[in-house]
Amino acid sequence: MFYQDINTIIIKINADLSAAESHGMAAGMLCANDRTKPGFWLQELLQETGEVNDEDSFVLQDLFEETRLLLASDEFTFELLLPDETTSLNEQLEALRQWCQGFLYGIGSTTATSNWPEDSREVVKDIAEFTKLDTDAEGEDAENDFMEITEYLRAAVIFLRTALNSGHNGTIH
Repeated sequence: MFYQDINTIIIKINADLSAAESHGMAAGMLCANDRTKPGFWLQELLQETGEVNDEDSFVLQDLFEETRLLLASDEFTFELLLPDETTSLNEQLEALRQWCQGFLYGIGSTTATSNWPEDSREVVKDIAEFTKLDTDAEGEDAENDFMEITEYLRAAVIFLRTALNSGHNGTIH
């Protein structure tokens, strides 16, 4: 899925989120409970807006299911849905910050963190710190930092999905 395609749908349905934040929310929900239904995610996306047409609903549900498959893959193919490198670094950093916000919302909407192992709670704290990223950055060092954070998040999300779904510790939505 391309970031711009999803973002166009998100804008069309008047959601108060970006495509990055929406995808982060989906990933968070699936990390907390890999049996989360796409309808629950759509309901959360549409809280303020009300409805989405059938074609856009299909695309969004497809994104959710693709995210589920990529998170479960042994191939480490999961990617964060972020703008591509033709977008300014500032916009990419803002999208990364929003992705982390969405992830925290998603993971919090499906389960309580109090009974998680300490290492899982630490990873979530790291992700919370990324919501404070300075989005006014430039230069090669900032680009390298962005890439390192993105790679860390990919690994962290896959780790959380594995750690939190080993016993299905939540309710099914």
